[in-house]
Amino acid sequence: MKKAVCCFLIFMQILLNGYGVNAANKNMGKIEMPEWNTVNHLLPKYSKFTVEDMETGEKFKVQRRAGSHHADVQPLTSKDTKILKKIYGGKWSWKRRAIYVIHKNKRIAASMHGMPHGAGALQNNFPGHFCIHFYGSTTHRTNSMDLSHMLMILKASGALNDYLAKADPYQVINSYIAGFKQQDSAIVSKMSLQKIKWSPIVNKVENVGISRLEQLPPEDLTEEISLDVPAEIDWYIKGVGRQTFRGEIHMIRFSPVDAWKVDSKKFLEENHFN
Repeated sequence: MKKAVCCFLIFMQILLNGYGVNAANKNMGKIEMPEWNTVNHLLPKYSKFTVEDMETGEKFKVQRRAGSHHADVQPLTSKDTKILKKIYGGKWSWKRRAIYVIHKNKRIAASMHGMPHGAGALQNNFPGHFCIHFYGSTTHRTNSMDLSHMLMILKASGALNDYLAKADPYQVINSYIAGFKQQDSAIVSKMSLQKIKWSPIVNKVENVGISRLEQLPPEDLTEEISLDVPAEIDWYIKGVGRQTFRGEIHMIRFSPVDAWKVDSKKFLEENHFN
């Protein structure tokens, strides 16, 4: 009898411990997207936290050193610098990436770039600092969110589909081109009418910018299901250099309540990606 009771107690202890681990993992798995004003107090200057890259799962530690409109951070050690550089394929880059900031029991959607700049104070083999953005944070030069950082934050939070479902056709076009700029196949594919193997295409793009986009008032388009948008786009393609597209971007949706999509097949042909 004593043996049976002992076995039962051991079983219950294992069960409860397992439940505790699962509960903790479940709580840590919840992704939050607080406003910058909240994060600014949650992660004050000199606070330390973990960054997890959404695509690779790689993790490294950083310390916030400065920044009032967003967080200026530095890798904590040389090991952390090595991991950050590995995430960017061994080369420092301004490309934005979707990340999770992990602090205590919180997992916060955020975005980073990987380019050392400015001053640095830690002994970490990182020549300066880099920036982490949260929802509502801004760059030093503007009073609005950087579009590419915003898309990465939405991607990390799982809210990107909701944003695109409500976006007007011009917001979709800007987001689509931003996906090319960041070489992010996942973002571009969400706005494409057709399924395309995006990686070899977006990896050719060194930089891209919209220099002209003719717009109608979005409220005049509520019942439209197709639209040709005159645009001028400057591309910088690996091995090619600068090329300029002047034409129309064909937009389609299947009903007035559906999300706008880009006719990517036509777009790629006219931009000489095929």
